Amino acid sequence: MNEPPRRRRLKRRGPAEGAVTAFVSDEQAAVSIDVERWQRLALAVLADEGVEGEAELSVMFVDEETIGDLNLRFMETDGPTDVLSFPIDGEPNVPGRWPDAGGPGPDRIENDPEDLPLLLGDVVICPLVAERNAPTHAGSFSDEIALLVVHGILHLLGMDHAEEPERLEMQNRERELLDAHYGPLAADPWA
Repeated sequence: MNEPPRRRRLKRRGPAEGAVTAFVSDEQAAVSIDVERWQRLALAVLADEGVEGEAELSVMFVDEETIGDLNLRFMETDGPTDVLSFPIDGEPNVPGRWPDAGGPGPDRIENDPEDLPLLLGDVVICPLVAERNAPTHAGSFSDEIALLVVHGILHLLGMDHAEEPERLEMQNRERELLDAHYGPLAADPWA
């Protein structure tokens, strides 16, 4: 692996008192997932993308039925896919409990949005779809998962590939981050 790539994105900062956290869960049983490995990759990507302070991201590995349902409900596309990203947009909710509208709790200042963690969103990955795609895409199962983790996080941070210039920028950043924190892929998924 090489030196970390230079930051190209604007810094995103949560409250300075906290740390960046990546919650990674394996909610499927079909394919073995090294949760700690993908958590380390996610944290490295977030650091290189300028995410600092108290910030949270979740990465979930799910079965085909779950991702197929999410794909239909949120993307209006039938069938399972390999990765979906769900950024958390908009203004933060007012601190407090719901539905009883109680206070924010003893460690939070009442109604202070600056004290809330930066919630980046969720990356949802289907290992079975990744396993099927890997031979003709990134080359190996691990390479495909690494690419999907990076790809999903970049979507949460605002990158997209709908237009050609955006696609090229996103692919270049994926290459840089994978080279720095994962290593070379067995195949070229961008070809």
